[in-house]
Amino acid sequence: MARRERVMRMSVELPLWRALTGYRVLTMLYAVGLFATQYDDYDRPGIAIGYFVVLCVWTLATLPRVQNEAACTKRFLAADLTIALTGIVLTPLVVNDAHIDSGGPTLPSIWTAGSVLAFAIKGGWRWAAFASTPVAVANLIERGAPARDTIHNVILVWVASIAIGYVVEVARASERTLARALEIEAATRERERLARDIHDSVLQVLAMVQRRGAVLGGEAAELGRMAGEQEVALRTLVSGGLTRVSWASEDAALGAVVRAVDEPEPEGPVDLRALLAPFAAAKVSFAEPGAPVELPPAAARELAAAVGATLDNVRKHAGEQARAWILVEDEPDEVIVTVRDDGPGIPEGRLAQAEGEGRMGVALSIRGRLRDLGGSAELISVPGQGTEVELKVPKASRGKAGQR
Repeated sequence: MARRERVMRMSVELPLWRALTGYRVLTMLYAVGLFATQYDDYDRPGIAIGYFVVLCVWTLATLPRVQNEAACTKRFLAADLTIALTGIVLTPLVVNDAHIDSGGPTLPSIWTAGSVLAFAIKGGWRWAAFASTPVAVANLIERGAPARDTIHNVILVWVASIAIGYVVEVARASERTLARALEIEAATRERERLARDIHDSVLQVLAMVQRRGAVLGGEAAELGRMAGEQEVALRTLVSGGLTRVSWASEDAALGAVVRAVDEPEPEGPVDLRALLAPFAAAKVSFAEPGAPVELPPAAARELAAAVGATLDNVRKHAGEQARAWILVEDEPDEVIVTVRDDGPGIPEGRLAQAEGEGRMGVALSIRGRLRDLGGSAELISVPGQGTEVELKVPKASRGKAGQR
């Protein structure tokens, strides 16, 4: 059974959440250790002990909340920041003046930064700036005056949290881009695999039906003709076609989702191959360069219309059984499209006679279109050897069509 490639969920944020989990536990132990070593600075140690009990229980009980973005809800972030701010504001009530004057740590100490970092990882730099502001205000209230060390710590937390939030946003964008690229690569490989399978089976069967139908004749010939048309259509499909497709990605919380969307009509140059490819059929072969053949949109449409008019003449005058070949050549200064058929050819003087009788198909539908573009159409026909029409269009087209 063939295996289908699928892009799995990636997360560049997971290491950040794990680091935040460890940071909260370590800074909780650090805050408790500071309290134990500076116990003599506390006038009301009972209040401090009660706060540290709440801090420890809260930190350990909410470890699952800081495992990923989905679990870290806004309500949790608000409660977590409230506990940090409460500890900062309570500090002047439980320590002596000497502790504050000497720049001693607040009750939660650097545990407070964990709350701000959670905001940064969850919502980016804007959320980090929002959470840092009340922390800065609380620290200034705790000191009673804007001391140098307090301002230094406030700015440090502010800058660090905003920087981390920005890095998280960049990481998320990179993750979506990588997921998009991997999804497109997987889809391309799958299409190539299907193309190989179809080429080895269905296309060969259709080609065989076409050949056998032509040999048997009658109803089998009609069946063979239809099989040939389906072969050409299917071959164009599995080769990816020439219609340009754009890819858009969106983050649906479960990963980057990639979908194909139709592009609007381009304003710049278009690939002529995309307009000529639909003319390919069982009796019409299409040969193209390997690279895009770019022309202004109006010029490309007019040239494609001229090719269509030429093929209409082939079907009308050479018969349904006549074969035709389309060849596209991309020259430095011009694009040449040659349409050749294996019909009976055009007798000498027949075109002039048709124009004299008022039948202006070749003159208007083909030569007139190319004349407006600054191009030309040359018709070469030998009775019994088919007809060849060479259409030339300069890449810098002029005239009415080029100004549309």
